[in-house]
Amino acid sequence: MRKLCILFAAAAVAATPASARPPREQSPAPADLLAGLGFDLSDEKAVAAAAAYPLGSLQNPIRVGGPQGERAYLSRLRCADGSAPAIGARGSGGVGAFGSITGAFPLDCGGAGPGKMRVVMDMYHSEHREERAPPGLRIAL
Repeated sequence: MRKLCILFAAAAVAATPASARPPREQSPAPADLLAGLGFDLSDEKAVAAAAAYPLGSLQNPIRVGGPQGERAYLSRLRCADGSAPAIGARGSGGVGAFGSITGAFPLDCGGAGPGKMRVVMDMYHSEHREERAPPGLRIAL
């Protein structure tokens, strides 16, 4: 009987149309939870505090919108000689300056500056398009 109830509950959730479910950004639950844990969710203060650190560091992660934003930003980066850096596999960067889990990408410019480095990205900023590059790199037009 218990398995039957679980099966019906799962079917009811799956049958709910996507339009009936609120989008994630409309749900106050994550923001309320983070605020309750003491995180300051004011982007202006966090951005100003992060600006004291190099762009692409854990203390000042590159803000992008989702995995597609990560890929788009990385595709615009250029080494000192104008070539695109070799991009390694995404790894965990830890909790960044904006209170969310970040991703870290190893970059390698080979013999061109800045050589090997790691950039940290925060993909939970769909409203932001970063136009600056981490130290030693530049953004392609």
